[in-house]
Amino acid sequence: MSSSFDKYQKRRLISSYFSVVLSIALVLFLLGLLGLLVLNAKKVADHFKEQVTVTIYLKDSAKDIEIKQLEKSLVMADYVKSTDFVSKEQAAEAMKAQSGEDFMDFLGFNPLKHSIDVHLKADFVTSEKLEDISKEALSKNFVDEVNYDNDLVELMNDNVKKISFWVLVISALFTLIAVLLINSSIRLAVYSKRFTIKTMQMVGATKRFIRRPFVWRSVRLGIVGAVLALMGMAVVLYYINRTFPELELLKKPVLITALFVFVFVLGIFITWISTFFATQRFLNLNTDKLYY
Repeated sequence: MSSSFDKYQKRRLISSYFSVVLSIALVLFLLGLLGLLVLNAKKVADHFKEQVTVTIYLKDSAKDIEIKQLEKSLVMADYVKSTDFVSKEQAAEAMKAQSGEDFMDFLGFNPLKHSIDVHLKADFVTSEKLEDISKEALSKNFVDEVNYDNDLVELMNDNVKKISFWVLVISALFTLIAVLLINSSIRLAVYSKRFTIKTMQMVGATKRFIRRPFVWRSVRLGIVGAVLALMGMAVVLYYINRTFPELELLKKPVLITALFVFVFVLGIFITWISTFFATQRFLNLNTDKLYY
C-alpha cells in the first residue's frame, strides 16, 4: 500500500513539475516572440518604406551628361538609398512583358520617357521630404515630371506610428501577464507542499532553511523552461530569417543575444521571487488556516 502511495505521490510531483516547466516555457516563448517583434518593428517598417519609389521622368531633350550628373548627385545625397536608370527602351520592354502586347506596333513610335527610379532611406520617406525632392528635381530644365504615391506614404507613416504604440502597450501588458502566470504556477506548486513547510517549521527548522530547497527547485524548473523557450525562439527566428532574408533579422546579433539573455534571466528571476514570497506566505500562516 505504501509503495503504491509513494508511486502516486511521485507521479503527482512529476506532473506538477511538468506543468510548471510548460507554463514557464510557453509564457517566456510568447514573451520572447513579442520581444523579437519589438526589436525588429522598426526594421520591418523601414523595409516597407524603402520600397516606395520616386520616379523622375526626363525630357527627350535631356543629354547623357545631364542625366549622369543628376544620377551622381542623387547617389551622393544622404537621403537616397539607391537609384536605377530606366531607359525608354527598357520601359517599353517591361510594359510589353506586362501586357503581353507590343503597343509600339499600333503607335509606330515609343511615347515613353527615360526615367530614374529613386529609393529613399526609410527615415526620409515623408510627405515633406518627398515634396522637397520633387521641387529640387523639377528645378532642372531637363526633368519633365516627378511621380510618387503621396497617399501611400502618409498612410504608411500613420500606420507605423499606430502599430508602434500598440506594440509597446501590448508588450507591457503581456510582460505583466507573464509574471502573473508564472507566479500562479509557482504558488500552486508550493501550495501542494504547505503541510511539509509547516511541519518543518514546527520541528524547529529556520525559514531560510525551509525556503532554500523550494527556491532552488523552482530556479532549476525556471532554467529548464527558459531553455525550452529559447530553443523555440531560435527555431522561429531561423525560419523567419530564411523565409524573409530581406528583413535581415540576424544583422544585429548583439540585440538578439541581449533578448535571449533577458528571457533566460527573467525565467530565473520570476521563479525565484515567486517561490520566495509563496513559501514566505505559508511560513507566516497560522496552522489552522492551512486548510483554506
